[in-house]
Amino acid sequence: MIPIKSEEDLRMMRRSGKILSDVMGKVRESLRPGMTTLDVDRMSEELILKADALPAFKDYNGFPASACISVNEEVVHGIPASRVILEGDIVSIDLGVNYRGYFSDMAITVPAGEVSRDKQKLMEVTRDSLGLGIKQACPGNYLTDISHSIQEFVEGRGFSVVRQFVGHGIGRALHEEPEVPNFGSAGLGPLLKKGMVLAIEPMVNIGTWECRVTRNGWTAVTKDGLASAHFEHTVAVTDNGPEILTGQG
Repeated sequence: MIPIKSEEDLRMMRRSGKILSDVMGKVRESLRPGMTTLDVDRMSEELILKADALPAFKDYNGFPASACISVNEEVVHGIPASRVILEGDIVSIDLGVNYRGYFSDMAITVPAGEVSRDKQKLMEVTRDSLGLGIKQACPGNYLTDISHSIQEFVEGRGFSVVRQFVGHGIGRALHEEPEVPNFGSAGLGPLLKKGMVLAIEPMVNIGTWECRVTRNGWTAVTKDGLASAHFEHTVAVTDNGPEILTGQG
């Protein structure tokens, strides 16, 4: 069953989302070549704790860090460590916040200095596909109207949509029903209703959509070694259309 949020739930989730958006903005502004992915993680955790919230990912199913930091060919769930971020890398930062039992989830991909034209286009297409998916999060639409709009846009621009990882419902838990694929035919799945909250998160690759999980059991990378990008917002379905609870980061 897909949880329906009350007005009080949404009020608290807006607060959670605002904290997360503010943290993400500060992390994005601070990211530079020469930092390690562990530097980014420590900064993220410090900012979340300073905002009187908790990092939602830390110890979640055993994940060892507060942020997922995925570089270049890493698609998602990159574990922060000693990897140095280099000029020309693209860095996907995926963060979650737990504010008094209410969760929010957000991801962005940012360039480290000057990046190639292909990587720049990849980031733009992924970000824009998220915007198109969000526009479909309206009462009376079907869940896969979101999925189809993302896939159609991405593939129409020569990129591919990851299949192994999808978005999800969110609220009093980090992951709730339903799953939100970034691919598929329109007009399928449950009808969207006021009060549903979804974490919509396209992951898009330059080459093949296929991925594999590395030996650490978490980090997914593209099978062909080409770059991937990831954008995500926490979005409420309302009578006035979709409301992005994690701001415009």
